[in-house]
Amino acid sequence: MRKRVWRNFDPLLLVIAILIVGMGVALVYSATISTEGDNELLERSFMRQMLFGASGLLILLLASAIDYRLLGSIHWLIYLLVLGILGLVVVAGQAGFGARSWLSPRRAIQPSELSKVLMIVFLAKYLADREEQMHELRWGLFSAALVIPPVLLIYRQPDLGTALVLAVIWMGMVFAGGIRFLHLGLLGMGAAAAAPAIWFSLQDYMQERIIVFLNPARDVSGMSYNARQALISIGSGGWFGKGFLHGTQSQLYFLRVRHTDYVFSMLCEELGFVGAMVLLLLLLILLWRILRAARLARDSFGRLIAYGVATMIFFQSAVNIAVNVNLLPVTGLTLPLVSYGGSSLWTTLLGLGLVESVVMRHKKLDFGD
Repeated sequence: MRKRVWRNFDPLLLVIAILIVGMGVALVYSATISTEGDNELLERSFMRQMLFGASGLLILLLASAIDYRLLGSIHWLIYLLVLGILGLVVVAGQAGFGARSWLSPRRAIQPSELSKVLMIVFLAKYLADREEQMHELRWGLFSAALVIPPVLLIYRQPDLGTALVLAVIWMGMVFAGGIRFLHLGLLGMGAAAAAPAIWFSLQDYMQERIIVFLNPARDVSGMSYNARQALISIGSGGWFGKGFLHGTQSQLYFLRVRHTDYVFSMLCEELGFVGAMVLLLLLLILLWRILRAARLARDSFGRLIAYGVATMIFFQSAVNIAVNVNLLPVTGLTLPLVSYGGSSLWTTLLGLGLVESVVMRHKKLDFGD
């Protein structure tokens, strides 16, 4: 029976994920090799990224082997787990990069990343159970009320970018779950009405990022330095780039945080327009396979899991690339499967594993599951 289930495994989705992860490992290597004599940085970034990638692919396969429907029976426990781990960060979180987001001194465990996939599972089951009533405004309000606590806990770290991702995941999933356009618009108007309160609650550096983005002439502190260097990197790459390990902006350290936020700019400089298009094509194929899984899903629960994962990957990719080309202010969101970071990589591959679990079980077996 298990062999029959594995026959439906999507090998193309796995291959595409491996290719993107491999490209990310290579870019992290290029981003860190330029730091002469800093072997600790090399080990911490490149070697750890390889380990993250290998272990993340194992997580994908393990998640594929688990029947996703079993998670539906414990979806409220999953929700409580999300609140618990995010609350633990507030109490005992480790600070780093301007936020208290980690649960280990070496910044290896970031609960806010894991919470994205866990909330996808919870929301998928919650919305699937109320599929017939989603045309009623109250269920949209209830689902929004359930998302607000984890969003606020993540925002408090402070991590505005991840909080926005979680909010957008909710929006994409209630849309896929059948909420009316009118009701979604009303909820959006409510969020817009809260914009002034949100603005005044932002940290000073967050406000400054937005102000400088809207009015670069006010950048007296040099906050837009990375944005300018990113544009120089992208523009200097041309069609085919300067060659792997030969980017001047990246190798000479003009472009900072190049292995996380600005890895796309480094890709454009070293591999050019063609290299960027290859990555974008791989991401589009990945999204296509995820949406295929949503179409094949045997139930609404599985369908919404796939839509949630697709929303997460699409939004993060779009925002990260938009920041790199200076279409959005800096958010701190990484490029899925490419940027350095164990928690982010593991979370995305876990989500892809759940998608594989959905597509593997889209057919009923003759003798039960």
